[in-house]
Amino acid sequence: MLSRMVVVAFLHPDLGIGGAERLVVDAALALRRKGHQVHLFTAHHDPTHCFPETTDGQLKVTCVGDWLPRSTCGRFMAFWAYLRMVYVALYLVLVSDLAFDIVFVDQVSACIPFLRLKRQAKVLFYCHFPDQLLTQRHTLLKKLYRYFLDTLEEYTTSLADCVLVNSHFTASVYHETFHSIRASPSVLYPSLDFDKFDKYSSLTLHDVGLDIDDTCMFLSLNRFERKKNLNLALEAFKLLVERSEKQQSSINLHLVLAGGYDPRLQENVEHFSELGNSARNLGIADKVTFLKSPEDKVKVALLKAAMCLLYTPDKEHFGIVPVEAMYMGTPVIAVNSGGPRETVVSGETGFLTHQTPEAFAEAMENFVTGKNKKKAMGTAAHSRVVKNFSFIQFSEHLNYIVQGLMDERKQK
Repeated sequence: MLSRMVVVAFLHPDLGIGGAERLVVDAALALRRKGHQVHLFTAHHDPTHCFPETTDGQLKVTCVGDWLPRSTCGRFMAFWAYLRMVYVALYLVLVSDLAFDIVFVDQVSACIPFLRLKRQAKVLFYCHFPDQLLTQRHTLLKKLYRYFLDTLEEYTTSLADCVLVNSHFTASVYHETFHSIRASPSVLYPSLDFDKFDKYSSLTLHDVGLDIDDTCMFLSLNRFERKKNLNLALEAFKLLVERSEKQQSSINLHLVLAGGYDPRLQENVEHFSELGNSARNLGIADKVTFLKSPEDKVKVALLKAAMCLLYTPDKEHFGIVPVEAMYMGTPVIAVNSGGPRETVVSGETGFLTHQTPEAFAEAMENFVTGKNKKKAMGTAAHSRVVKNFSFIQFSEHLNYIVQGLMDERKQK
């Protein structure tokens, strides 16, 4: 297929720090390196809380509609997220002078009908996970509210020319959720740009300003959200400490809980405090370090130094952090569900286990009593990532999809 330059507009609700944002940034970089013109549009972009590629000149970002509220007294967040994305879409189509060929939309599909105002453009929607499955419905009013939004989500998703998902697990959930959509989504795994990790690979914890004994350090790296089940890491670590004390072991155990933290988000603020209280109540506060939104170099140093990564979410859609850890030669202990079943090979690159503190503690003990396991599993883990999740593969696949959409447009 003959490659041609394509102008791609990216629409994302909030260019902060997270797995979805990392994928969007990587997708934009991938297409840019393939010779395409890319431009990111978003409703929020904080230069102090974002990926560096969006501020260092590599990617052009336009932020519009941030004056719109994120919620009404802490409620209706989904409604406002939909409205903010519609505003961004209308700005792109009616106000901006960008002559785009393709729009890459993710997370919020409600804006797709408005992108259709430019009839020649193709719409590519990346579904990280159906939004309607990410919320609870406790009251009749909430059920009615979500019924409207869920119906809108399914209808507007069906209007995309191409739908991508982040894993085969998400693809199966997509089919189970959107009954009216017959077309199957394609799987485009998130990837790693190895160069970003390699440039910091020689750094130690001391080099990045962390005074942490890494003799036997375990790491949890996830946003400070309740659905990430971070208490599981604390409770499992507590059991491990108790077992170590019974055996009168001299090994110094330590746990680091690091991850994305946005002070604008009430849940982040509340849950961070809750986790600190949990550590104190469990009697392990002196063995636990909490880090908010670590820089890339800090994250790489942590991943490299950790005995293993504790990945606690259940039914995670994909989970890029286990892939990052494995690339750095660090095995992963994860819940045996969702995306990690496609990235972690249990017994070879880490352990997939039950969602209980006892199961996690037992898996962690393998690394305490047999440190050679990290080296053997880490080597296998690194090889698996290089083979299956490279940025080159991601770029080629995405470019193939984009060129296919252009060829389809040309034939009409």
